[in-house]
Amino acid sequence: MDSVAGWQGRLLRVDLTRRKAVVQGLDAAVARDFIGGRGLAAKILWDELPPGVDPLSPYNKLIFAAGPLTGLPGPNFGKLVVAAKSPLTGGYGDGNIGTWAAVNLRKAGYDALVVEGRAEKPSYIFIDGDRVEILEAGDLWGLNAWSVEEKLQKIHGRDAAVITIGPAGENLVRFATVVSHKGRSGGRPGMGAVMGSKNLKAVVVKGKGEVPLADKAAYQRLAVEAVREGSSSPSYGFWMRQGTTSTVEWAQEASVLPAYNYSEGQFDDFSKIGGGAVEKLETDLKSCPLCFMACGHWVPAESGSVEVDYENLAMLGSNLGIGDLYKVGELNRIADVMGMDTISLGNVLGYVMEASERGYGDRLGFVVEWGDYEAARQLALDIAYRRGVGDLLADGVRKVAERIGGQDFAMHVKGLEISAYDCHAAPAMALAYATSPIGAHHKDAWVIAWEVKTDRFGYTRDKAAKVVELQRIRGGWFETFVGCRFPWVEVGLSLDWYPRLFKAATGVDATPEYFNEVGDRIYALIRAFWVREYGWWSRELDMPPAKWFKEPLTKGPLKGARLDPEGYGRLLDYYYELRGWDRRGVPRRETLEKLGLGYVAAELERLGLAGG
Repeated sequence: MDSVAGWQGRLLRVDLTRRKAVVQGLDAAVARDFIGGRGLAAKILWDELPPGVDPLSPYNKLIFAAGPLTGLPGPNFGKLVVAAKSPLTGGYGDGNIGTWAAVNLRKAGYDALVVEGRAEKPSYIFIDGDRVEILEAGDLWGLNAWSVEEKLQKIHGRDAAVITIGPAGENLVRFATVVSHKGRSGGRPGMGAVMGSKNLKAVVVKGKGEVPLADKAAYQRLAVEAVREGSSSPSYGFWMRQGTTSTVEWAQEASVLPAYNYSEGQFDDFSKIGGGAVEKLETDLKSCPLCFMACGHWVPAESGSVEVDYENLAMLGSNLGIGDLYKVGELNRIADVMGMDTISLGNVLGYVMEASERGYGDRLGFVVEWGDYEAARQLALDIAYRRGVGDLLADGVRKVAERIGGQDFAMHVKGLEISAYDCHAAPAMALAYATSPIGAHHKDAWVIAWEVKTDRFGYTRDKAAKVVELQRIRGGWFETFVGCRFPWVEVGLSLDWYPRLFKAATGVDATPEYFNEVGDRIYALIRAFWVREYGWWSRELDMPPAKWFKEPLTKGPLKGARLDPEGYGRLLDYYYELRGWDRRGVPRRETLEKLGLGYVAAELERLGLAGG
């Protein structure tokens, strides 16, 4: 479509094999039905990937997708979705990242960048408006992500935004991420490995144009008012002091702080790695572009300062039995400069420590005790470079467990490692992990705060409904227009602002019902993608880790708590019913047709995979 309000109406396709860049129009119906970001990425992957494609082959596609609010002033619209078929899970994978590349891509005149093929030599893509070049990156290959950003900005200017990979992406670590701004990392399910498989070291974007708006004056007024409301929140001051790091203390009190590979929900030394400790030692505070509530709290570490957040502190701290912020920060820094996901890294290291405790050392070839920082540090580097046992660990917890045994304490769903909330006593959060469209991740339905305040041990239809509600908002609304959820979640900005901002930007009279329907369409399409790529489906794939059912908590006020298999089965049934999926978890034909996905139903039927 031609450039219209809100959308630039153009996709940039770069074929690394043929060294060719082509601009393609964005179909108006696709924009209406999928909006952008995750929706656009999922649509492209469904339409264009051959079923069963190897995620690390040239035939996979790496997509950087913005939305119609991306790059606009307002409540935190400096985000970009990066997506591909995941080399970690074999299903749909994505993540979002705060970066000036999101803003610049839109100002350069594009709604998305689609990268195809594989460069013959290490390369990077340079975009400056209509000028698109594929440049050699031989001198950048092997460098850490932070060094690459510095070098490329010296070449192209400080106004050039850079997304890059580190050695982990080059070495195809299956949980490698893409990195920007020396602290922003995205794409947990291996988006960095997909980038590395294409011999693509970086994407550099410059842009000086404008995003067309339906009503510029109305949009600017609403953006100012929304930011004013958010920054006037009673919780704003505390947020600015501690950000997500205060969740350590909250999780300890709620008995959901992962400790010792999710064996417990509490950690004795929690206060040494929590928000209070971060506030005392903080050296800097940084944000994504266009953000009014910075969450990037920097603390000292062994080799320099590093940005920390809750997930990093929990997964590289309490989950490993390490209660020292300085050491946790160093593990975090290694992950960031190497371009590895901190959550998956913490899971892998926690699994190794528990495997050692359980007597699997002979199968691993070594033993690592809980809290052994030096061993954890060395293993993190070995994973990034695939050295020795790091070569095995770089494939993620699922693969390691398949190789050495110990599946009962491998903490993942569909191959993606669990993020930092223990669910022995949180059935709804367990369901959120199990039904996340990318594998076990919290961003789509952070239901645990609601669950802790309501009914900790219930397996009710209301809980399943709450998970669906949050998936629609967090994974539907915010992942398509594309924006940060923190203004809504953390400082209580009303959701009513977003349809109003969307209308002023695009002219589309977007109601909550419209956004919810788009969310349902995307979730059904992504589930169909998983079913097609796996070639089969079972409700067992939507089960949380066995440990939460079999091994109860042994300490704290919820001692003895564990998930109930029967209750969880009911919860899953409620979820499928609300989604319009069959008892296996496959979308029914009538559901797909209602959502305008009849062509998806036809493809599943052709492959013998249709929902019953």
